Order: sequence, then C-alpha cells, then structure tokens
Amino acid sequence: MALLRYQTEQLKAWFNPRPDEQKQGQSLLLLDDALPIIEALQQAKSRGARFALLGIPEDIGPRANLGQGGADLGWQAFLRCWLNLQANQFTEAAGPILLAGEVDCADLQQQSQALDSSKPVQLQQLRQLCAELDVRVAQAIQPLFDAGFDVMVIGGGHNNAYPIIKALAQQTGLPVSCANLDPHADFRAQEGRHSGNGFSYAKAEQLLDHYFVLGLHELKNNRASLTALQQAGAEFISLQKLSPRQEISWPEALDQCVDFVASSEGAIGIELDTDSIELMPVSAFTSCGLSVKAAEQFVYQMAQLPRCRYLHLAEAAPGRHPAGQAAGMQHAGQVLAALCYAFIQARAVLPDQTSGAIA
Repeated sequence: MALLRYQTEQLKAWFNPRPDEQKQGQSLLLLDDALPIIEALQQAKSRGARFALLGIPEDIGPRANLGQGGADLGWQAFLRCWLNLQANQFTEAAGPILLAGEVDCADLQQQSQALDSSKPVQLQQLRQLCAELDVRVAQAIQPLFDAGFDVMVIGGGHNNAYPIIKALAQQTGLPVSCANLDPHADFRAQEGRHSGNGFSYAKAEQLLDHYFVLGLHELKNNRASLTALQQAGAEFISLQKLSPRQEISWPEALDQCVDFVASSEGAIGIELDTDSIELMPVSAFTSCGLSVKAAEQFVYQMAQLPRCRYLHLAEAAPGRHPAGQAAGMQHAGQVLAALCYAFIQARAVLPDQTSGAIA
C-alpha cells in the first residue's frame, strides 16, 4: 500500500500536551490500521471527518529539475507546528480532521540520494524515480478522493501536482482545473518527470482543463514554456504586472483567477508553490515574492469555490533557511499551517459536496 498510516504513539513525539488544553495533536483522527483502507476511510467519514491531511516526504522532483533538495522536510515541519496548535471553538466547524498519513516513498528517496543531477545518466535515473513516485502518490490519494475528502497535501516538490490531478480526474471522470500561485508555470517540456513539468504532462494527457498561474515571474520561465502555456489556453498574471507596474490590483487578480477556474465543469485544485512567498525557506529561494497574507487570501478565496477538492503546498525546504534548519522548520511549519487553516476556514462553512462520494 502506497499510504503509510500513523499510530498514536508516533504523534506523541511531535507535540507537547498541556493540562486543561486540547491541541490539534490530540484531536486528529487516525486511520484504523486493522481495517482495509476503504473501510478505514468510511469509518473516518462516519465519525464526521471531512478534511484529510496527506504528507509527501521527498525532494526527488526538484532535484530531477536541476534544482535544490530539502523539500522532503516540508511535511515534518508542518506536522510539528500543526500538532501543537490549539483545538478550540474556532476549529469546531471543521469537525474532526483526518491525519491520513504519508506517501510511502522512503526507498525511492534513499535511492535518489546518491544521484547527481549534473551527470546526464544519473539525471535520467532521478527522473525515472520521479515517475515511480507519481504512481505511489496517485495510489495514496485516490482512495481519499473516492471517499469524498477535501485533501490537504503537504511536502515534496511540485512534481506531485501531476499524480494528484490524475487521481482526481479519474475519480470525477472530468479533467481538473487548477489555480497555481507560483513564479513558475511548471510547463516545461515532457523530457522525463520532474518538478517543472507536472502541469504540461497533465495537459498532454487531457487531465488538466482550465489552468491559471498567478504571480508568474516574467524572467523565470523560458520562451518555450510560455509558448506552450499560451497554446494550451492557460492564463496567467505576472508578478511584475502586480508590482512594480501596478497594472492590476491583488483583489482584481484574485477575482480574475477565480472566475477563470470556476468557468470549467470539473473539480478544482488549489496549487501553491511556496517559493511564491517572499523569504520562505524553499527549494528555489526568493527575496522578491508575495507576502504570506497574500498567499493566505489566495487559498481562502479559491477554497470558497464549491467544486474545490484539494490544496497542494509544495517545495517548502526548511534546511534552506539562512539561519539554519531549526529556524527553517519553525518558519516553514508556521506558514504551511496558516495556509491549511485558510483552506479549512473557507471550506468548513460550505455544504459538503462529496458527502455521498462512495458507499
């Protein structure tokens, strides 16, 4: 099974309980390891769970894209923060949240460690490992979509957008539409799987319908990618159009993104590459990005769309923090937790569109 389920004892090592308080780590639902996955998910649904958390501890995709490693720690950074946050009256509307577990990819990650992307043969091996990872991510998330969960996927590279989109398209029978907050369109050539071509692969396989890139950096996308993006009927608003040229305001840009994605028929996914956020410890660090508040607003506004089914937070790499990994774990954890909470706040007040997803 591609999904590793967690046990209560594992969580205890990651959070600090306090008398007379309830932390998220004490209120999360875990899957019953004694049951088959479908029955365990049905049990969680019957207990009122609507939201599911899924981690992907890998950095194969970014390195297969000739980038930096470190995205394998994004999930751990999130967990250590989220488990220690309060469970109180502000989170009651969400109901119990399911901690589904993590994608089982430790063996692939281990195999990738000795590979050098600067060497052509080893680069191709990295890309083959990324393709194998695609299969496992799809296998892990497919049952969550089938069971009707709103899924928050955290950690790893943006390569994982492709298998997430594929699984959701298979579940709904329609191509998925995505809004992506990202300086990169991730629409590079289909040259072997990596973090820079998840959306071009999805589009080529007719899994992706409407695609909107918000905050695209005009100097961080090659000519071929931009041409392919245009030919695919996708749209974007560049970071430079927002500022310094100020040709459009942030609220107007969000509205344009929402309207474009909502005009489709299928399910909707929220994609967020955390390298869109200024000074975030990520695989591709940027000093010139958007604020955390802007990213939260993007997630919140997109998540209000009834057909929205998931939030994907990619590329956080705590070890890339200028002050070291410990500071990066805290920084990344807080930002990822804030973005997940924005998603939950927006979705919790809406009717559950997938309550009867599977019997």
